Amino acid sequence: MPHSPQSGLRRPLLARAISALTLGAMVAATPLPALARPLPAKTATPTKPAARVQSGASAHAMVAAANPLAVQAGMRVLKAGGSAVDAAVAIQAVLGLVEPQSSGLGGGSFMVFYDAKTRKVSAYDGRETAPAGANPKQFMHPDGTPMSYAEAVTGGQSSGVPGAIAMLDMAQKEHGKLPWKLLFGPAQQLATEGFIVSPRLASMITSRAPQAHMTDAQAYFRNADGTQMKAGDRLINKDYAKSLDLIAANRSAGLLSGPLAEAILQRIHTGPYPSPMTLADMAAYKPRKTEALCRPYRAYIICTPQAPSGGLPVQEAMGILEHTDINKRSAKDEKGWYLLSQASRLAYADRDKYEGDPAFVPVPTAGLLAPDYLAKRAALIGEKAQPVTYGIPAGAPRVGPDHTLEPGGTSHIVIVDADGNALSMTTTVESIFGNGHFVGGFFMNNQLTDSSYTPDNADGTPSANAVAPGKRPRSSMAPTIVLDKATGHFAAATGSPGGGAIVGYVVKALVGILDWKMSPQDAVSLPNLVANGNKYSADTFPADITAALAARGEVLDTQRGENSGLQAIVYQPKGAAGIRYIGGADPRREGIARGF
Repeated sequence: MPHSPQSGLRRPLLARAISALTLGAMVAATPLPALARPLPAKTATPTKPAARVQSGASAHAMVAAANPLAVQAGMRVLKAGGSAVDAAVAIQAVLGLVEPQSSGLGGGSFMVFYDAKTRKVSAYDGRETAPAGANPKQFMHPDGTPMSYAEAVTGGQSSGVPGAIAMLDMAQKEHGKLPWKLLFGPAQQLATEGFIVSPRLASMITSRAPQAHMTDAQAYFRNADGTQMKAGDRLINKDYAKSLDLIAANRSAGLLSGPLAEAILQRIHTGPYPSPMTLADMAAYKPRKTEALCRPYRAYIICTPQAPSGGLPVQEAMGILEHTDINKRSAKDEKGWYLLSQASRLAYADRDKYEGDPAFVPVPTAGLLAPDYLAKRAALIGEKAQPVTYGIPAGAPRVGPDHTLEPGGTSHIVIVDADGNALSMTTTVESIFGNGHFVGGFFMNNQLTDSSYTPDNADGTPSANAVAPGKRPRSSMAPTIVLDKATGHFAAATGSPGGGAIVGYVVKALVGILDWKMSPQDAVSLPNLVANGNKYSADTFPADITAALAARGEVLDTQRGENSGLQAIVYQPKGAAGIRYIGGADPRREGIARGF
């Protein structure tokens, strides 16, 4: 098989166009930092990157993603006439290479897609599934005690069947414009020629995460002289290019069957807690497509994926907030932050009680989002924080308490193409470097540890999120698209990584954009305040807001949780100078927004 599926072909006009665009080709008005420019022919210590401008503005199309190289790949595709889904394929391929701590070929994803012609929003579920041999008690010791996180996360049995590529395969067949095999060119070039290790990746290589200290990661992140890689070093990954060759030639079957699937199984079958996954499990994987979960919010319609995603608690939190006056407040008003955090607390309490894979457990979605139930939950928000627990919505099943741990190793993408189609996609390998098992140039996910380690309560009631064969674990991932209620036109897209905190991060961005009328860059840059149970994980707030929240019973803990990595794009129907889209990227990570 030739290295590149493009070689030796008589390519049509669009194919020649995408090939001709260089990695550095971008709009002159918004140049990329030095980190993302074309790589020199020989390994060299790069010059200090220019100051990063995260926000962007454009007239026709836009991409916001977690790494400038991934944004460049998406722009290459869009400029060549590709669709938003085409760009997402190229971006995911690059992200899996340049930020392997967050997502990749071995992971899963949720996506919502807005079709500009029909003004409909569809949801795609590429969440990993448990193999047929999975056991509800597989994360418990023989004595009945749950495993430690380090034990569970580094075992091969933590991997679910990867779904991100299969999901993109499905969506690209329906909404793609360019040939699938051409979409991997940018990532193949970077994998073969090498890319410069970013500061964030370097920090993950030296992190305390157990996966970073496993044999696979230690071997991968070594220079030729045996030293550990650091920011500014060049990383070449020819095995990743070979894996992309298989996927480019065979679509998702190149990952889920054949030699790559066999290599995956060989790797995750080793170690003290091996996976029971089989070739039949991998070949049987099917992504799900559904109608998006859409609900009105003031002058808008908010659309997210269905359960088991984090879309449901985002919708509940926003539905609760609609019963408050948060839209009359601002980011400088402590009452606004108080309302935001209390709505999140109530939604998290319900999510932790009831949500699981709807193919296996009854999820009371309609009851949780019913107007009368949301009004009752909103009425629980007093002037001071009080203990909260789950409510009893219509259709509530009898399930036990949740015992899920949910650290984060995740990324987010938002795209609008020249036809006005838009997507929001959250993608993950779950924890930092997944479960640390490296094969084919990428890390496998540890997604099954997003399930409850303890499947039953003392009284025998089951957890809604217990492991089961073929089951998808619950997720906090909540890619979101917002429509104008009056016209049905695309209004905004956002989403974030951040483990269990994703729901809080997305709610903050939505409030900032929709209620506080902030630019997408200002909204995603706002301090984070994530309230779950009696814990208030937060960035540093101004002293007056911190004191006022403490007086209301919210003592902020600035030492908890994973940073957000929000991306957002907002449509401007009457933008000056022809500008239609404004984008923003979270300053806590390395992302940018760019367009043309």
